[in-house]
Amino acid sequence: MKKICMIGSGYVGLVTGACLADFGNQITCVDVAEDKIASLNRGQIPFYEPGLRELVERNKAKKRLAFTTDLPESIRKCEIVFIAVGTPMDKDGAVDLSAVFDVAHTVAENLNGYKIVVNKSTVPVGTGARVRQVIREHTGGKVEFDVVSNPEFLREGSAIGDFMHPDRVVIGTSSTRAMKIMSRIYRPLYLIETPIIRTTLETAELIKYASNAFLATKISFINEVAMLCEQVGADIQVLAKAVGLDGRIGSKFLHAGAGYGGSCFPKDTVGLLKVAEAAGAELKIVKAAVKANEEQRKRMVRKVIQAVGDLAGKTIGVLGLSFKPRTDDVREAPALYIIQDLQKRGAKIRAYDPVAMPNAGRVLDRVTFCDDAYAVCQGADALVFMTEWNEFRELDMTRIKELLIEPVIIDTRNIYDPEQMDNLGFRYVGVGRGKPCQA
Repeated sequence: MKKICMIGSGYVGLVTGACLADFGNQITCVDVAEDKIASLNRGQIPFYEPGLRELVERNKAKKRLAFTTDLPESIRKCEIVFIAVGTPMDKDGAVDLSAVFDVAHTVAENLNGYKIVVNKSTVPVGTGARVRQVIREHTGGKVEFDVVSNPEFLREGSAIGDFMHPDRVVIGTSSTRAMKIMSRIYRPLYLIETPIIRTTLETAELIKYASNAFLATKISFINEVAMLCEQVGADIQVLAKAVGLDGRIGSKFLHAGAGYGGSCFPKDTVGLLKVAEAAGAELKIVKAAVKANEEQRKRMVRKVIQAVGDLAGKTIGVLGLSFKPRTDDVREAPALYIIQDLQKRGAKIRAYDPVAMPNAGRVLDRVTFCDDAYAVCQGADALVFMTEWNEFRELDMTRIKELLIEPVIIDTRNIYDPEQMDNLGFRYVGVGRGKPCQA
């Protein structure tokens, strides 16, 4: 059992802390936000993630998981410090590392013996080296410590499963001592033969960015192919299935839609471009993926206009606000961009999401949030599917048709079958389903 201080109790920090506690470690999650820590101590989880509440409650009951705002004391008492603070984009798209370096200074001030400082936050190449430099300069080399990069690969909506059954664990450090200790932390995963990638600090930092950039590129690629399918009368669903059956390609992230969003892909693709620019390299494919994703959102707006006509005074129903199912995260969600664009063109919006409406309400103005999917359709001129929540897959479409002023559906996630919708009397618009959309 290791005593671990998890600095940052947001998505990554809380999930990682709870899962490491479940491995039998003693975890103290620290955050500067007193209200967040107070809520966690009351058993309230600050975001939606299936299974997390139960995991936190179980490990709190077993005294393996605690929450506090006392960062100095937590650092002094622990053996390993995980940095899991936010690394948002600044105004020019670069990664804001101020929180990481603030933590590094605090660690240095409270370093009372050998400790491992682990970067869990997504950071550009070279951040670990700078953290090491900050701590070394402050301590004058009088106290031993090591810095490790241990990037996270958690998907919102399935984060606990991703941690407990990961595709791989990446540990980056030049220290044999730190590598042995970090490997022991992940010993429970050896039983399921999880690959452990042991590498340098810099390689580990770049692995995270490269992974997310590649997945984002797959999404942008299939969305561009979907545009071609519309022009030539092909079906992207069949095409993507056939392409994905090639073992060299794989089926994941080959789902045409409104584009990627969330806290990772938009930030990490732009962040990688900034890293490459600083290093004197040009990542043309990643740059194209970012541009294609921006264009895909605009194309969804054009689909609505083509289906409805002049939006002035029209009411548009929107189902789904989070950037993907099983999360309440609306950061960079295509739905928010599209809603705001529709509003600029004079549309009124009625919307529903199973869990993301409170977060969306902090960003959106003049939106009528409804109790369910059917209330959204009442008096709407068209219905737009933006997030593929399971509960949207089995709606009573006959009832939907009766509630809508016009039987118009824009399905940006290809939830429904075009032929079935046509048979029900809808004017149905999907993505890449062989129906041309003029730009």
